[in-house]
Amino acid sequence: MDENDAGVEHATPIWAVFGDLMSGLLGAFVLILVGVLGVQLELVSSLEAEIQKRQQEEQRRMALEKALAGPLASGRVTLANGKIGISGNVLFALNSDRLQPEGRQLLKGLAQPIGAYLAASEQMLMVSGFTDDMPVRGSNSQFADNWELSAQRALTVTRTLIEDGIPSSAIFAAAFGSQQPVADNADAEGRARNRRVEMAPVPKSAPAKKDGNG
Repeated sequence: MDENDAGVEHATPIWAVFGDLMSGLLGAFVLILVGVLGVQLELVSSLEAEIQKRQQEEQRRMALEKALAGPLASGRVTLANGKIGISGNVLFALNSDRLQPEGRQLLKGLAQPIGAYLAASEQMLMVSGFTDDMPVRGSNSQFADNWELSAQRALTVTRTLIEDGIPSSAIFAAAFGSQQPVADNADAEGRARNRRVEMAPVPKSAPAKKDGNG
């Protein structure tokens, strides 16, 4: 056997191994390409779903703002940092927790758009009652103090909104009494501004996990 024959015999296995290597690399490249395409399709699908969700939330937000337009223009309602504030004078008479007709009508008009907004954003509505710093007057008053008055007013608004369609699982009441004023209590105008009810969406609490011990 001459040297040329020996070279051919040694070269054949090398080309075979090289061919197997290239086939393996090609297969790996195809798998990577398929994986990249799958990730891109998933990202596109997620992006489209997020855009659609944002559009739906925007539509509900606009519906809520439309429902608030009239009350905002008249000064009966304020909107700041996502909080809807309603003047206590619109909702209740002084030192009372009974809704006035104007306040009842206002809440009725807000219930549906607020409910739709909460459902879209998966949030809850916190209804907060506030008073001025004047003591509750009158020996026949049913309220011990401003804390109790603000609590009952928040409960009245909460129950009214539930009657008008907001799920009871999506709303709760809170009382702040004369705390957190938005104006100076030194004059009548300031005290009137502090007598208010605020409604604000807040994140839902995550359900508690059971540990399996009963």
